[in-house]
Amino acid sequence: MLKQRILTAAVLAPITIAAIFFLPLKLFALFAAAVYLLAAREWGGFVNRSCQSWFIYPLGLILAATLVVVPIDAIWVPHLHQGAKYLLIVGGAWWLLSAIMVLSYPTSSSIWTKNAWFKALFGILTLVPFFWSLVTLRGADAMHDPLHGAWLVLFVMLLVWGADTGAYFSGKALGKHKLAPKVSPGKTIEGFVGGLLTTLVVAIIAMFLFEIPGDRQGYFIFSAVMASLASTLGDLNESMFKREAGLKDSGNLLPGHGGVMDRIDSLTAALPVFTLCYIVWFNS
Repeated sequence: MLKQRILTAAVLAPITIAAIFFLPLKLFALFAAAVYLLAAREWGGFVNRSCQSWFIYPLGLILAATLVVVPIDAIWVPHLHQGAKYLLIVGGAWWLLSAIMVLSYPTSSSIWTKNAWFKALFGILTLVPFFWSLVTLRGADAMHDPLHGAWLVLFVMLLVWGADTGAYFSGKALGKHKLAPKVSPGKTIEGFVGGLLTTLVVAIIAMFLFEIPGDRQGYFIFSAVMASLASTLGDLNESMFKREAGLKDSGNLLPGHGGVMDRIDSLTAALPVFTLCYIVWFNS
């Protein structure tokens, strides 16, 4: 299993980084749409395992509709498109609701677990803002520096990977107290703290590499911490839906890793939250 995980990561990481840095924004959006559609298919398994493949069609149509309203080449011309901003705000609101659902689980599941429409709606609220935050952040400040947004996307990914790695090792070495035992029994408070500390290290290093002005450094660290907290929520959110669906993994597309949702669950929350913070920072 470990060998499979390493081999899969060794293939996926260069492809992802190359797409972020070398694809023009429109082609990068196609790459992001492919990830979105693969994840949508897997979310269909959370809704109804017997006919999960159908979910890709309505989510594909919804994504197409948002692309008509917000053309890719108009996201940041001259300022952030209002449609993109509203989609990101909806995403932020969804993650606040998701936090309540996770914290109150399993009581909260009695409202939605037998309702396919609710679970489908939650998939839309998870994946549509994820796509738009990814594309919006990638296109940020492209007029002045075409790669500025690429570095921001990579930074958020490093935050998530750092948080996951720090949580794994600190949880394995020190973990005694469960973080959310009813949602994900393997996660511990010690692991969570270790992941958060790793996030701070990554953020401080990035702060100097990005040459963040002194009066913005505190907000930059705050944005990184919020993204890290959101990444944990994204992980727990997917675990909650998998538990209700009776699934160990969201899919089997990625050997040793499970499905696409298993790889992007933290990013579905971290990217919209960080992008919202960036918008406030950009406009302040």
